[in-house]
Amino acid sequence: MKTTVEIADELLKRAKQAALDRETTLRDLIERGLRRELDEPEREFRLRDASVGGAGTQPGIDEGDWRTIAELAYEGRGG
Repeated sequence: MKTTVEIADELLKRAKQAALDRETTLRDLIERGLRRELDEPEREFRLRDASVGGAGTQPGIDEGDWRTIAELAYEGRGG
């Protein structure tokens, strides 16, 4: 079946070059990519746990006290 699809110029250039490098056709490259994308189960994105140890803010700083936090962050830096 024939269809028309708009593809970003740079992506199309890369795809054509990849097809040449792999000694295949652009059509085959696109079909394999679509099959791979459609056959794989959709994976849920999970953000890795990047939390740090501790029990909240430093002594003397109230949570949400952004003015104090900003002052301490820029202390000695001309801010």
